[in-house]
Amino acid sequence: MRSVVLLLLGAQLAYAGTHSMKYFYTAVSGDIDFPEFTVVGLVDDGQFVYFDSNTMKAVPKTEWIEQNEKADYWDRQAQVFIGSHQVFKNNIQIAKDRFNQSTGVHTWQNMYGCELNEDGTTQGFYQYAYDGADFVSLDKNTLTWLAANPQAVITKHKWEATAFAATEKVYLENTCLEWLKKYVAYGKETLERKVSPQVSLLQKDPASPVTCHATGFYPAGVTITWQKNGQDHDEDVDLGELLPNEDGSFQRMSTLNVGPDEWKNNRFSCVVEHQDKTIRKTEDDIITNFDSVPIAIIVGAVAAVVLVIVIGVVGYLVYQRKKGFKPVSASDDGSNSSART
Repeated sequence: MRSVVLLLLGAQLAYAGTHSMKYFYTAVSGDIDFPEFTVVGLVDDGQFVYFDSNTMKAVPKTEWIEQNEKADYWDRQAQVFIGSHQVFKNNIQIAKDRFNQSTGVHTWQNMYGCELNEDGTTQGFYQYAYDGADFVSLDKNTLTWLAANPQAVITKHKWEATAFAATEKVYLENTCLEWLKKYVAYGKETLERKVSPQVSLLQKDPASPVTCHATGFYPAGVTITWQKNGQDHDEDVDLGELLPNEDGSFQRMSTLNVGPDEWKNNRFSCVVEHQDKTIRKTEDDIITNFDSVPIAIIVGAVAAVVLVIVIGVVGYLVYQRKKGFKPVSASDDGSNSSART
């Protein structure tokens, strides 16, 4: 099995920074031990709704959505997701045929959503992926579909012969933003909080790479850099993905791969910037015994890994780095995620 990497109505609100809403629909075929179809909805990169084909239920994942939307909302959501399930299964088979594939684990994903910036500007994105790689994506300005490979050209022509692109443009520029504002109003206390990161330097033994680990911060925007003798140092650095913690906060790691002699002969430091706060850690702060790592870091990391597996099943990290997003209509998921390829 291949390696699978687990993508108000009328109210004027004062937004603290950028807010976003994203949806990730994922269908998987082959010999798998997890649901063949999942949907995850995110607001500001925090999960607020989850659905899978085993339970056939849309489940609230935050208190603010659970307290503000009643049973009929969740029933509508579930019906939308159930309707997409079979179409996604069919699309995997179509894609497999086009790529001349008959066996193995394969995935079909839809990733979409919208973003509202502090200055009032907005963005929207809508795209499909096959096996974790781009397949087709919407160009809202030209109302055309961009094919990422020859196999997607058939889909591009098929969809451009319909009003699919225009429908999604309206959704992304109107309905999506309306629901995003509504959700931000629901969760304002949570979504607009500011929590600084806890930063640790971790090293298994004196000969191992050093990892700068920032956790517990909110919102998600964080910068982790290294300095060598007071100057920015970009070489031999592996920056990890942004990961969610169980409590809705985030964590991220950056690892510096230099040998003991270079550490001894130079002064390295990790600089973490979040909101208006800067935290600097140096060699004096290194924890070299992993048994001494605070239990909160370990628990948070484990919870984050579990959540990433659930969220993406495949391709989540691939599309985390793309700043685009998707949501629901009278049910919050009004976009046509059931389009046939």
